[in-house]
Amino acid sequence: MDDNRVAEAGDAAEAEGPPRPRVARPAWASMATQTWRPVPVPGALAKPPAEPEAPPAEPLRDLPEQRAPLRDLPEYAAPARDMTDYREPAREAPRPPRDRDTDAGPRIPAPRPPSAHEGPDPEQALAAFDWRYDPDTLRELVDEREAVTLMAIGRALTARIDERHNDADRARLFSLRAAVSRVLGDLPRALADGRRALAHAEATGELRRIAIVQARLAHVLQWAGEFAEADRLFTLANSGELPDRLRASMHQHIGKCAYDQGRYMEACNHFERALDLRRAEDPEMIAQTELALDAVFRRVAERGWGPYPRTPEELLQLRRPPVPAFSEEKELWGYTGPDGQFLIAPRYNDVQPFRDGVAWVQLPGALTWALIDLDGQMLIQPASGWLGVSSFADGLAWVARNGTSNWLAIDKTGAVMIQPYYDDVRPFRRGLAAVSKEGRWGAVNAAGDEVVPLAYEGFATALADGRYIDGFNDEGLAVVILDGKKGVVDRTGHVLVPSMYANVVIHPVAYLIVDQSQRWGALDRRGRVLVDPHYPSRNGVIDELDRLLADTKPVL
Repeated sequence: MDDNRVAEAGDAAEAEGPPRPRVARPAWASMATQTWRPVPVPGALAKPPAEPEAPPAEPLRDLPEQRAPLRDLPEYAAPARDMTDYREPAREAPRPPRDRDTDAGPRIPAPRPPSAHEGPDPEQALAAFDWRYDPDTLRELVDEREAVTLMAIGRALTARIDERHNDADRARLFSLRAAVSRVLGDLPRALADGRRALAHAEATGELRRIAIVQARLAHVLQWAGEFAEADRLFTLANSGELPDRLRASMHQHIGKCAYDQGRYMEACNHFERALDLRRAEDPEMIAQTELALDAVFRRVAERGWGPYPRTPEELLQLRRPPVPAFSEEKELWGYTGPDGQFLIAPRYNDVQPFRDGVAWVQLPGALTWALIDLDGQMLIQPASGWLGVSSFADGLAWVARNGTSNWLAIDKTGAVMIQPYYDDVRPFRRGLAAVSKEGRWGAVNAAGDEVVPLAYEGFATALADGRYIDGFNDEGLAVVILDGKKGVVDRTGHVLVPSMYANVVIHPVAYLIVDQSQRWGALDRRGRVLVDPHYPSRNGVIDELDRLLADTKPVL
């Protein structure tokens, strides 16, 4: 807001009545700072020199009568009927019917409470907000008028939260309000909303929803200086199964978090990855990323590159397991740490990598496998008699005494958890495992329940990023084959896409399909046609989906 307009509006208001309280102008609205915090400037705004030919200024009618300083934000409440930014549209009251037996005048209808759905949509208003960024801190900047708009959006989001009761809506609305509170500097409220949003999102089990909410909470934690938890949540959120546009935005924010920690090499890697994902298709994101890279190079010139990039295990705060290594001296296998020194002495004829905190090993002279933990302690003895073993996942592993069939599942103590014998199996993933008996495939959960019946010729789960998965993806979806055609089932066995297509690929927000004429199209997540199959390759369909789906780059 222009200072001249504020001063002139104040003079005009004084002529009409008592002066309105002036709003302190935060310092960060006009200058770059190292850390973002609302700082009120004391004193009234100066009056500019008078311009005799200019007409008298009208008072600013779009400022609320009372407004607290930005460092002490008011509690969000449902928007009042006279709220400037969310004023109800004028309506003529409907004419009520007259009494049948009298000639009385019209009844006066009871006043209708305001609805959060009237007026501008707060979610659309937030998505369309024109953000500005500090070129040094890389954080959002807002002036007084923008702060008023954001507070109004926050109040409107509160009203919607009060009306919505399902987990999906409340996860979205709480996390959006957390983003608003973060920008306005109310970090305690933002943290509380972010954590409530994550609880609701996890209850839905939807990968994309959980990832967005995790990223918004991580952003709040970053601003609060809780970098370890912010890094962990950002890493969890940045799944390869998300749309490229959303992943690019994730990399941009992860890079900013590393930048705040002085990890400029790591930040640069993430900013460049964001550009690689959306280099020619998102000018706004590219401009923001290039601004961030400029800031990185300025800092590097002053302070150097900082620490080396961290591994995913470090970011997720996981203990990095030892890796198999062969001792030429003893001609036996053991496990070494990052420095190459043996952490578990070389005393095994054969070993497998650590998975889920344990590893299978073979002792000299033994044909069966034993199980050890990260300290080399034996959990399952060779005498258990397992000739065939699979890696542990979700606390379970498939084992077979003959090494090739009759597979059953055990836990890390060796207790049998799934008794039925299967001819072929795949490792557990997200609590599900593909299993086969007599040439027919289905799936079991960790309790041994056959949640997907043994009715299919196989699993062929392909993802849009080119990966293939044995069984179900992170969202609990799998591509199955029946009578030579492909379809999709979920983790409960419910058929989402009938097995009638030559090929099916799971896209983050859709299903890519190939019809009998080998043309590519897409279905939405309810199995309805989203893109007619007329493209010669999947790339054309993916580009069309990016154009159709506007919410692939939400506010984080």
